[in-house]
Amino acid sequence: MSDATTDTGPVLSADGTPLKKSLAKALRREKLRALMLIAPLLVFILITFILPIADMLFRSVENSIVPDTLPRTVGALQDWDPDSNEAPDEAVFAALAQDMQIAVEAKLHTRLGSRLNYEKTGMSSLFRKSGRRIDRWDLAADAPFKEKFADIDEDWVDPDTWKTLKVYSSNYTNGYFLNSVDLQKGVDGVEMRPENQQIYITLFQRTLFMSLMIMGSCVLLGYPIAFLLANLPSKTSNMLLILVLLPFWTSLLVRTSAWKVMLQQQGVINDTLVWLGLVDDAARLIMINNQFGTIVAMTHILLPFMILPLYSVMQTIPPSYVRAAKSLGATNWTAFWRVYFPQSVPGIGAGCILVFILAIGYYITPELVGGTKGVFISNRIAYHISSSLNWGLAAALGTILLVAVLMLYWVYDKIVGIDNVKLG
Repeated sequence: MSDATTDTGPVLSADGTPLKKSLAKALRREKLRALMLIAPLLVFILITFILPIADMLFRSVENSIVPDTLPRTVGALQDWDPDSNEAPDEAVFAALAQDMQIAVEAKLHTRLGSRLNYEKTGMSSLFRKSGRRIDRWDLAADAPFKEKFADIDEDWVDPDTWKTLKVYSSNYTNGYFLNSVDLQKGVDGVEMRPENQQIYITLFQRTLFMSLMIMGSCVLLGYPIAFLLANLPSKTSNMLLILVLLPFWTSLLVRTSAWKVMLQQQGVINDTLVWLGLVDDAARLIMINNQFGTIVAMTHILLPFMILPLYSVMQTIPPSYVRAAKSLGATNWTAFWRVYFPQSVPGIGAGCILVFILAIGYYITPELVGGTKGVFISNRIAYHISSSLNWGLAAALGTILLVAVLMLYWVYDKIVGIDNVKLG
């Protein structure tokens, strides 16, 4: 008797298609359906999150206005030696005259002047004043142009003016990032900015320090409140939880203004301290327009963002664990520190990340109560966006702030572990 083998071929589905091919087709159809369901969310994230960040990163290095507005001048400047400490020759001025006439006609010379004014004070007025005169020149008959530019303003024959043009004549620049860390780009390389212009390193350090202080204050104040809410009867804790959420129903400006009233020298807190005799009326405490005022006001504003993650995690901790520890001889403190606290660490981690990231980017409250000593780097970013219109520097500052947050997030993940962070 011999063994017989039968080749049955591939398994087929009901319609005669190979089962493997039919399953792959069904799987692709399911994936496409799932993608279509989340497509609106992906488009929303792309438009409101990814594209703005990409635009910010591009603006922080983009510098095309100089070579696009003065292409002939930039080309002629390639042969000029900045170390000569002399103005360029006539060919460069002739190229500048031709470029400026085109720029004036397109009304681009004022934008160019504003851009270069960020690097050298006076460039904006120089280009604006020159534009009114150059527009009437006859390029075929008015040579030599070097003397005519000197007649408009002596700055045109100042080597520093041309050094600035040459240094910032490329399509991309690291000048914004250098300015963000109190450095500047010169002909001889990178150098420190004048001491009276060195503000950004101080602002970054202040922002980091105050954000950590606010985060720490929120932990110290929020942990006992969350512990109380999690261990009270459900009816009572729900009523108290409404008080925690109440600030969300009040305008941020109203809450910040209330702190201005309370913290000022003639405010409620100082009046109370004077009435109690703790502070002399002639030596009232200065608690506003400084770092203290910013920390106090922002701690109050961000405290719910610490309490809620802590409360949601603490609610999941079974009370029987602490009772079991006590039954085995542990004191109240030992039971709390060895049993309860380690289980609440994920809530602390979630609250700390949430509060710190919110604090480091806040600018409304520091602007109102911080004065000149309690503002954050975000206030400077807002200033460059809305007032000075130096969007390149604002983008560079924002990029550095983003990288700093991501680095701290990475460090936190390495030390604590992001997997241990829970919201409930």
